[in-house]
Amino acid sequence: MATGKFLSLLVLVVVVVAGLSVSGGRAQKSGNEVVVGTAPYRIHTLFSVECQNYFDWQTVGLMHSFRKAQQPGPITRLLSCTEEEKKTYKGMDLAPTLEVPSMSRHPKTGDWYPAINKPAGVVHWLKHSKEAENVDWVVILDADMIIRGPIIPWELGAEKGRPVAAYYGYLVGCDNVLAKLHTKHPELCDKVGGLLAMHIDDLRALAPMWLSKTEEVREDRAHWATNYTGDIYGTGWISEMWDFATKINDNLMIYPGYIPREGVEPILLHYGLPFSVGNWSFSKLEHHEDNIVYDCGQLFLEPPYPRELKEMEGDPNKRRALFLNIECINTLNEGLLLHHTAHGCPKPKWSKYLSFLRSKTFAELTKPKQLTPRSRQMMEVDVQKQDVGEPEKSYPKIHTIFSTECSPYFDWQTVGLVHSFHLSGQPGNITRLLSCTEEDLKQYKGHDLAPTHYVPSMSRHPLTGDWYPAINKPAAIVHWLNHVKTDAEYIVILDADMIMRGPITPWEFNAAKGRPVSTPYDYLIGCDNVLAKTHTSHPDACDKVGGVIIMHIMDLKRLALLWLHKTEEVRADMGHWSRNITGDIYEAGWISEMYGYSFGAAELNLRHVISNEILIYPGYVPVPGVKYRVFHYGLEFRVGNWSFDKAKWRHMDVVNKCWAKFPDPPDPSSLDHSNEDSLQRDLLSIECANSLNEALYSYHERKKCPGLNSLSAPTRKTPDTPSLSTLTKSPGILLPCPL
Repeated sequence: MATGKFLSLLVLVVVVVAGLSVSGGRAQKSGNEVVVGTAPYRIHTLFSVECQNYFDWQTVGLMHSFRKAQQPGPITRLLSCTEEEKKTYKGMDLAPTLEVPSMSRHPKTGDWYPAINKPAGVVHWLKHSKEAENVDWVVILDADMIIRGPIIPWELGAEKGRPVAAYYGYLVGCDNVLAKLHTKHPELCDKVGGLLAMHIDDLRALAPMWLSKTEEVREDRAHWATNYTGDIYGTGWISEMWDFATKINDNLMIYPGYIPREGVEPILLHYGLPFSVGNWSFSKLEHHEDNIVYDCGQLFLEPPYPRELKEMEGDPNKRRALFLNIECINTLNEGLLLHHTAHGCPKPKWSKYLSFLRSKTFAELTKPKQLTPRSRQMMEVDVQKQDVGEPEKSYPKIHTIFSTECSPYFDWQTVGLVHSFHLSGQPGNITRLLSCTEEDLKQYKGHDLAPTHYVPSMSRHPLTGDWYPAINKPAAIVHWLNHVKTDAEYIVILDADMIMRGPITPWEFNAAKGRPVSTPYDYLIGCDNVLAKTHTSHPDACDKVGGVIIMHIMDLKRLALLWLHKTEEVRADMGHWSRNITGDIYEAGWISEMYGYSFGAAELNLRHVISNEILIYPGYVPVPGVKYRVFHYGLEFRVGNWSFDKAKWRHMDVVNKCWAKFPDPPDPSSLDHSNEDSLQRDLLSIECANSLNEALYSYHERKKCPGLNSLSAPTRKTPDTPSLSTLTKSPGILLPCPL
């Protein structure tokens, strides 16, 4: 392979011979391709698909965005088809294509796993394509992506031996026994995928191993559980054959529906998950059989217009997220419209939406995006320090944890919390601490609901026989700290019955070592009376806090065992269970765990930053201007005649019954606008309930529940969609999820 210096000399000759027009060193179009002007490296983009209508409309969208974004170099579709499929396939002209033998059904094992076609297709391209001999850098994308701006590997920071990739945080197998089983270098396993930008020499070394490791992990059925894998594997094994690490960037790509970081301009939209804008929503899985590429005039359902979003959302960053949502679907529709025109379809009738897609406004909104300075700085933090000027500020690593038990009651709460975690923009990973008896585990179905650490149940105390499930929270944290190695500097502790609305970070809420952050629990009156004096030597240091905790890892390691022991103490102190001492309206010691935390922290003189701006209970009136980060739906809340009480759903299996959901709250348009406090309170209550239903819908969709095409997302008006509110009338109406 020629050196970069030699190539930089040759590029001038190449430009002259090819007759390319270069202006100002920027990329210029030449037909359907964009070539690099003065850049000294050749780029080739790859993506893998199969012979299906489902991939054809994705191909049209990706190809259109490839041209629109002015991505340098050629692009090749790796098309995996069986001989039988090719006989009826209509989409050979949708993109520059290399046909690849299908490995969806593995030729040796018979395993059905279409995703293996991606590494198999790359191996085939390297062996059989002449274009692979004339390239320096390769960009690998997925078909369900929209390119928003040029992806230039060296501008992203890629080097030979150090590829750049998007972050796939759910690949938890990089942190556990799965990596140790399948790679000699588990410490180099990077949680990456979606976008890969790497030198051709690195790809030649990687591709065969990528394929073989995919085959290995598919055969390792014993470690398919979510707590080992995070459910999806293949590209996570990129570091196997070399002693260098991938540069990971989680600013380049965003899922529509997620909120972008402030100041970051994503250059890739990955529409792999359902997303919505108001009552409009889109899920790619609903269009698995669509003939939309070949039916003239057919487009996806038009989303709201940009001006409607300005009225819909006041928060600038959330509004940016909505704009990205509609940009994704509008770009897909624009690509389909141009494809239909190019293939001789009759000119469609005028409509407001078609007029918008052809307008200067839309062209301006979707012009090629460049990486922002903020994106570049955040990338460089992980690679090198600034040479001049003030050093770039780096943030500590965060890990979020929450405690549950093996029951349907905690499963639907887990689905809601984990779904909201991924939408919130919360940094780091999340772990469920699952406390179960051996007997419970034999029957338990919810292993795949979240990255999970399994904990022996202490609901029935092993020494005293006391039945107190709440003790599992501190007991699980002690177990997790003793059995899991984490590089996180701060731990965020939540309860399962919470919905995240935004990131909870130590730097924003001023947490520090020796100074945790929490939310007020004013009803813990025992901090002011004989209870504190009995159970801590520093009663003056007892803070009435709980719910959300942000704590330095070293403080948590000091506190965890004390938290557990103080919980046991208060639980055993039955003489002080009365309401006038504890504030417990049931006078049954049920809030002993909360006191265990406060008394343990007091014993260590850990004084809290107490924030009123993190958590709100649905049904409470919000303080104007406060952007609460968490709903805690621990109490019943109402909107008019509608109400929600989590306790009423203790024994209902919402997760494993296809399309089950909670009763829909009222439509926001039906609310009384005469009282601003009541209006804002009710809007938050509706948001909380809708978030739970959207999480359930997304989970059932991922589980491929039957009848998907006939059902709609919970944000739409769907009177025929079954819910658990009708379960007692028609117990046979819901179907079990295909787990």
